Amino acid sequence: MNHSCIKKILLLLLFLPVLVQAQEYTVGPGDILNIKVYENDDLSTRARVTDNYTIRVPLVGEIKVKDMTVSKVAIKIEELLSDGYLISPQVDVFISEYRSKKAIILGQISKPGQYELIGRITLLQFISKAGGLTGNAGSYAIIKRANGFKTKDGKHADRITLDLEKLIQQGDTSLNLVIQDNDSIYISKAKTYYVSGEVDKPNAYKYEPGITVIKAITTAGGFSQIAAKGKVQIIRILKTGEKVIYKNVAMDKPILPDDVIVVPESFF
Repeated sequence: MNHSCIKKILLLLLFLPVLVQAQEYTVGPGDILNIKVYENDDLSTRARVTDNYTIRVPLVGEIKVKDMTVSKVAIKIEELLSDGYLISPQVDVFISEYRSKKAIILGQISKPGQYELIGRITLLQFISKAGGLTGNAGSYAIIKRANGFKTKDGKHADRITLDLEKLIQQGDTSLNLVIQDNDSIYISKAKTYYVSGEVDKPNAYKYEPGITVIKAITTAGGFSQIAAKGKVQIIRILKTGEKVIYKNVAMDKPILPDDVIVVPESFF
């Protein structure tokens, strides 16, 4: 295989994801399509998708394209042209201009706001477009959609909650949904706990399930030289609103979100 052939193959592999995304893009009102009919330049045209989800193509006239991807539009035109007009027509359809689609992302995102959707954009791509997650980002994202979602039990919901840890850390791509026009995305804030008193870095820290008292203290830089290590307390607000104080807690005791871990000073 010569160098020229290898170069062409590499270029094809480089642009293949873009081409696949374009073929999977669902056309809608305002999109302008470039329609090319091979060896029949007089039938090639540009067509704007109307508000009624139709386009007009030479010979076959008006075509309904609602809920069709770019590749399905091409197949549909081929079928219509082969019905008494052309023998084995070959049609390619490209998006010349995308309609103005927008979605909004708020919460723990670096650049919250409204963004245009150009082509097929997934949740991760949209998060990247908005500057990425902040350091205080929580473990879930909420997507609110005008036409809603169908739940596993067949019901309808206007929003869906996605586990960001499964998506980002575990690579569960089934959660990487395609963002649609007028979607509203909210990135949650991480739960926190607090470490105060005789530690090197008293502060608020991001909570993780299963974290213990000793791990929380270690995250806060460890005990100071005058810390009363055996007298650590946890201040916790119950769901009822009542405040309770646990004294002389064990180092392996699990903590909860919003707990305040207090390391007192040793006087001896």
